[in-house]
Amino acid sequence: MSKRETITSLDTLVRVRSTEVERLQTALAKKEATRARYQTSVDRLTALAEGSGPSGQPAGARPLSPALAMNCGNYKQAVFALADTHRTDLQLHEADMAVAQQNLAHAWTRRELLGKVLEQHEVAYARAQERTQRKREDEIATQSWLAKNA
Repeated sequence: MSKRETITSLDTLVRVRSTEVERLQTALAKKEATRARYQTSVDRLTALAEGSGPSGQPAGARPLSPALAMNCGNYKQAVFALADTHRTDLQLHEADMAVAQQNLAHAWTRRELLGKVLEQHEVAYARAQERTQRKREDEIATQSWLAKNA
């Protein structure tokens, strides 16, 4: 495989890795948006449960009837249970995000390493081309000098 083909292959690999990094960044951004929605939902559910029933009434308010108090208690219990479910889902989602962040970091590292290898090959190829060009110019100059002195 020639140097030019190697550089072309490495360039293709770098572009593929860049696409992978972009894809992982997009997926992580979507996961972050989902995490924010979970967090907002948990906060709202908690506020909703804490603001209902006797704990949500101002001081000196009339006590609730037993049936209404029981209904309110069941409501609060259901909302707290839903908030707990959302917290559990949020924790699982955050763990998934941590894995996605690690995958992104690894993909970015692979892309950067390939980019450096590509850069080294391009520099070496440019030096070789420059040497070849100088060699040609030296040969032409030598032939010109010999022809002038002959």
